Amino acid sequence: MKILLVEDSLQLNKALSTVLKRNSYIVDSAFDGEEALLYIKQSTYDAIILDIMLPKVNGLEVLKQVRSQKLETPIIMLTAKSTTEDKIHGLDLGADDYLPKPFSVDELLARLRALMRRKPKYDEDQKEEFGDLSLDTNSFVLSCGDKSVPLMNKEFHIMSLLMKSNGKVVSLDTISKSAWDTDSYSTSENVWVFISYLRKKIEKLQSKVKIKSIRYQGYYLEF
Repeated sequence: MKILLVEDSLQLNKALSTVLKRNSYIVDSAFDGEEALLYIKQSTYDAIILDIMLPKVNGLEVLKQVRSQKLETPIIMLTAKSTTEDKIHGLDLGADDYLPKPFSVDELLARLRALMRRKPKYDEDQKEEFGDLSLDTNSFVLSCGDKSVPLMNKEFHIMSLLMKSNGKVVSLDTISKSAWDTDSYSTSENVWVFISYLRKKIEKLQSKVKIKSIRYQGYYLEF
């Protein structure tokens, strides 16, 4: 597995890089946002560990640019900021996980393993369908007729679950475990954030499918 580690602290970057390599990861290290974007442009990574407080280009801007390029590489944000508002902002921009400093190396490694387990492996041309919607499980593209939109990693996992349920309610717990695979952000608030993104994209496709909710229970698709 190839990892991009973006951390401006020379000491922390070196320490994390050493630990990751000892755990059989291939590691590229960047020390500012500008360098990180250059690495991302030139190479393909299985995951990115990205600090927020970076020189030249901050981590949130790097995240924003990566997602604007339709790259779905799993990204773990590292930051001294740990308020709920900061976390939601990072998730809104497309982060997959959020690890506030200080953190244990064991926890970071566990979260990386969780991201790797969630990385989908699908057969060629596999699709899931519900109503007038079609989900391409290779490209993470959701389509309705001749219109299509790309989905982020968590949006894909949630939409796939809802489609497979075929109109039955999918519990908040099931959604959290599938899309996050860690307790850190397995909250109804964060599930709602990504459900709201999906609703906007489905509306953009002019689909007749609706994501419905049952309070404190979960979500389901209606056509």
